[in-house]
Amino acid sequence: METTAREFNQKSSQILAAAARGETVVVTKNGVAVARLVPILDEDIPPYPTDPMGPIDLPELDLPDLTNDEIDDVLRGMGS
Repeated sequence: METTAREFNQKSSQILAAAARGETVVVTKNGVAVARLVPILDEDIPPYPTDPMGPIDLPELDLPDLTNDEIDDVLRGMGS
């Protein structure tokens, strides 16, 4: 399927539905292909999370517990 950028802007829901049905959509602008919308297949989706942040285990550093006031004092000195 081929569509213009203007038509894609106006009918994006219908065009996305076509992709969901398995159609590849080429979007053109001034007669030149500028994008390709392809359906996502089940094998394209990894079976594991791709989020870069997961549980983080931080090492115990045996640092002293500081009060908020002590932290504020240290940070105030860093800005000068």
